[in-house]
Amino acid sequence: MKNQQSGFTLIELIAVIVILGILAATAVPKFVNMSQAAEQAAVDGMGGTLGSAMAMNYANAVAFTAGLVGVSSATTVTNCTDAASLLSGGATALPTGYVITANPFPATAVIGDALACTLTFKTRTKTFQAIKT
Repeated sequence: MKNQQSGFTLIELIAVIVILGILAATAVPKFVNMSQAAEQAAVDGMGGTLGSAMAMNYANAVAFTAGLVGVSSATTVTNCTDAASLLSGGATALPTGYVITANPFPATAVIGDALACTLTFKTRTKTFQAIKT
């Protein structure tokens, strides 16, 4: 009786390992780029939130000025950094590491004037608009 062994040869195993190595080498850089894109998306999202908060605060100021019943006065905005105070939870709701560049409105600014503001996290930035109220 002849015993026949079955299995993979050393050459076949090495070929599979080489192919897996090539696939891994092409996939790793994609994952590194995803973390950078995720950082930028987070900054974009927070910038959008701050811009929306400014717009809602301005709309509230217009409604209050028009005498709409049941509307409280709006938060006064005189500087880009005031945007953080409009977040739910106040200025402390701005996540750690995010910085809003101080940019005050000129003395001649009136309610409704817009000002470009910059939000920064590490090296990522997003511009949003402050609206004077």
